[in-house]
Amino acid sequence: MQALTFPRLRSVALLGAHCDDLAIGAGGALLTLCAHRPDLEVHALVLSGGGTERAAEEQAALTEFCAPARVELTVLDLPDGRMPAHWNAVKDAVTALRGRVTPDLVFAPQPADRHQDHRLLAEIVPTVFRDQPVLGYEILKWDGDLGQPTVYQPLTEEVAEAKADLLAKHYPSQHGRDWYSRDAFLGLARLRGVQQHTRYAEAFYVDKLALALGEGAR
Repeated sequence: MQALTFPRLRSVALLGAHCDDLAIGAGGALLTLCAHRPDLEVHALVLSGGGTERAAEEQAALTEFCAPARVELTVLDLPDGRMPAHWNAVKDAVTALRGRVTPDLVFAPQPADRHQDHRLLAEIVPTVFRDQPVLGYEILKWDGDLGQPTVYQPLTEEVAEAKADLLAKHYPSQHGRDWYSRDAFLGLARLRGVQQHTRYAEAFYVDKLALALGEGAR
């Protein structure tokens, strides 16, 4: 399978509804990306958890997932599970991030996610980041909303294991959830790896992609 590359990737924006969404959905991609681009600018926005232990968990987690790149993280305090009732606040937060940065790539929830907070953010992001490719990440949970992804990032066994280890290390507040386990995370990564001929992978959803087929041609 031929892979698309981003040779001029300098800045990425990470958007999540809750602390741990980004690490669950794109932690392997972040480990891979930042290890190869130490000068990458990473700008992260999380809509809930501000002022709680979860914000501290998120800062520590993203710092390690994105090392050695530096992470600019904003964690707001919108109510978990009630974000559709705060549409204006979500839109304003995403717009404010776009006003500060012009990323080359955006990570956000995938549009078919059944959690209302994830789905709302997925709907708003492409209306604000109109000129950037948006990778919609999937979040393992009980809802049964895993779909048919369109984009895959291969993960080495080392990266897949590191992602599972970091999820356990940095989010102790989530350890009581029955789906939040090392074997579950590695199991999904193994399944996505099968679908694109590697041992492990993360999967993403892309609704729109612009090509430049003549660029670089001789």
